[in-house]
Amino acid sequence: MSIYETWIVKSPIAHRGLFGENIPENSLAAFKQAIKNKLPIELDVSFLADGTPVVFHDEKLARMTGQDGFISNCTLADIADYRLQGTKEKIPTFAEALEVIDGKVPVLIEIKNYGKVGQFEKAVWKELVKYRGEYAIISFNPYSLEWFKENAPKVKRGQLSSFFRDDKITGVKRYALKRMLLNKKISEPNFVIYNSQDMPNKYLKKYYGVIPVLAFTIKNEGEERRLKGFCDNIIFDSYTPEVLSKPEKQEK
Repeated sequence: MSIYETWIVKSPIAHRGLFGENIPENSLAAFKQAIKNKLPIELDVSFLADGTPVVFHDEKLARMTGQDGFISNCTLADIADYRLQGTKEKIPTFAEALEVIDGKVPVLIEIKNYGKVGQFEKAVWKELVKYRGEYAIISFNPYSLEWFKENAPKVKRGQLSSFFRDDKITGVKRYALKRMLLNKKISEPNFVIYNSQDMPNKYLKKYYGVIPVLAFTIKNEGEERRLKGFCDNIIFDSYTPEVLSKPEKQEK
């Protein structure tokens, strides 16, 4: 089956679950809401001090929990009493999130690892080996995807990218990642996901009609309409998306 015929391009994907008033992002409640609406889910996997994968986007705890410090310095005991944005929702472990989703809808799993590759990817794979739902792995780090290419080659991989305007990375790294220069020999993705604010761009032209191109994060109908013809699917939040028309193949 072509990847153009899979869930990755068939339905808009709920960014960090379907969150909103009293339903925080990346919470079990947000995942249940997405399931209720039959929407695929995108979620973020970060790692605790002992390597345990948890569903949390930010490096710092403050925005989502009001606590000081970094998620990577915490233990399970540390975060047990933390609550997300003043609700009853806690920071889920990756295992808890998979248990709730339980194959009811597909899920995009973003691995947030900007350091040494191996331990964290293995911890994610340990949970996925026993999971029976549809999923794909995505990451900004080409080497995280390479780990799955080498150790779990049947798992679909998506390369995330952007122009990295606000990221504190070296010019050389920005040059390579922006242009996705490591796709060919390192990550070899099955699809790519690009920051919608940086689309369209010349770096995506070679992928149109070859592998699916997705856009993140769409927040209104105007942005969605602007990108028709430049992506095969969207990752969205903050509004109810229209159905995307199939993009025309771009000239190279």
